[in-house]
Amino acid sequence: MKRHKPKKHKLRLRHLTLDDYDNLAVLMEHVYDNLGGAWKKEQYISQITRFQQGQIVIEDNGVLVAAALSMVVDYYRFGDVHTYAQITGEGYLTNHDPDGDTLYGVDIFVHPKYRGLRLGRRLYDARKELCRNLNLRRFIAGGRIPGYGKYADNLTPVRYIEEVKNREIFDPVLSFQLANGFHVRKLLTNYLPIDKESRGFATLLEWVNLDYVDEKPNIGGAKSIVRLGVVQWQMRTLTSVDELLKHAEFFIDALAGYNADFVLFPEYMSAPLMGLFNDKHPPDAIRALAGFSRDIRNGLLEMAMSYNVNIIAGSLPEYSNHELYNVSWLLRRDGTFEAQYKIHVTSDEVSCWGVKGGDALKVFDTDCGKIAVLVCFDSEFPELARLAVMQGAKILFVPFWTDTKNAYLRVRCCSQARAIENECFVAITGSVGNLPHAENMDIQYAQAAIFSPSDFSFPHDALLAEATPNTEMTLIADVNLDLLKQVRSRGAAQNLLRRREDLYKLDWI
Repeated sequence: MKRHKPKKHKLRLRHLTLDDYDNLAVLMEHVYDNLGGAWKKEQYISQITRFQQGQIVIEDNGVLVAAALSMVVDYYRFGDVHTYAQITGEGYLTNHDPDGDTLYGVDIFVHPKYRGLRLGRRLYDARKELCRNLNLRRFIAGGRIPGYGKYADNLTPVRYIEEVKNREIFDPVLSFQLANGFHVRKLLTNYLPIDKESRGFATLLEWVNLDYVDEKPNIGGAKSIVRLGVVQWQMRTLTSVDELLKHAEFFIDALAGYNADFVLFPEYMSAPLMGLFNDKHPPDAIRALAGFSRDIRNGLLEMAMSYNVNIIAGSLPEYSNHELYNVSWLLRRDGTFEAQYKIHVTSDEVSCWGVKGGDALKVFDTDCGKIAVLVCFDSEFPELARLAVMQGAKILFVPFWTDTKNAYLRVRCCSQARAIENECFVAITGSVGNLPHAENMDIQYAQAAIFSPSDFSFPHDALLAEATPNTEMTLIADVNLDLLKQVRSRGAAQNLLRRREDLYKLDWI
């Protein structure tokens, strides 16, 4: 028995040209024999002339086998209520607007013999890439529901769409589009009256371009690449605020020399001054230490401006109105500052010093985007990080103070989990060394690190950088905020996108 050799394919994706009309017409007549056949030549010429970038074809050994046509529109000019003829200008693409904000899918078709090769997916991916490259807000398309004709006597169009979404019914067009990341925005009536299989109905489909960015100003615009600097510094007995600030300035100067955008210090960074109060009872000693906090904050704020770097003053004790708090300070390089009070205080902070927890979670605006600060123990409560990210935070800073490796690992492991589950960056740092005669602050264990989401665009271990344990040093790493948009829209897991908000939600009381 003679065996036939399998056909050799050579697929090529390219833009359509004016010379392709005759071959494309043959393909369209074959695919759309029941829907009016091919475009008129004058329509095709108008499509290519107005927006050749949006007209894409796949050929196999020189034969056209699949194509996708599109245009750019100012979507709010048309809104969600329109027909196919209205928005496409009767197929001439007269509504194409180079300054528009939306890519509109005009047509897509594949030769029946090639429908097992997923060429439609290639064409959709190519148009999504075009949408990103042109920095458009969304990709909109009116989708046929050719399977509806079989169910029209028993199901409304809306119910039919729900059944397709629930995979109870397979629709050759809608099921494919849902699998390609589109969601149904609206049901359209009389969209394409000639489409008897769909009974004239269509779905208005939308794919949101999460990579879209508003036009940035030439000066002072938000950065996409942000350089983080963290300080893992040695605890040593110091005798004055000036001496402490000189030690801090050494690190700030060093990191600013590498053009860092942020400098992160550990929790209780003023602890080296505790030796001044060795003769006091621990609750009195920490309250006396709090008396230095304003001067330290103001000194660091001056450095933030003079070294042109945003500083997160890990935390400083604050005592006012007979109440003691643990407060982290964001000191911006523009001279402004804000505070984040530690919300979850540890049992040692309560029993030894009487520290009270704060009652507000803040998300800070900076010249590098939105950030949040979770002070040590706060990182071990997943609700706080999720709330911060839901408000737009892309980088979480975790200054900590831990005395043992067990305590450190709680902070580290939880912080890395926060980065993975919220698809954001997390930077942590603590202090190392010993403070003799400083009760409840005598020993430290730390290893600074910067964590990323866990996906293909990031390091294989979701670790951007880490310091040497228990060694005074700095750590520097760049984080790419644009990668967060990609992982949230096209990542392997999409933790944020896949939340079951139909079952649960998280709200601040």
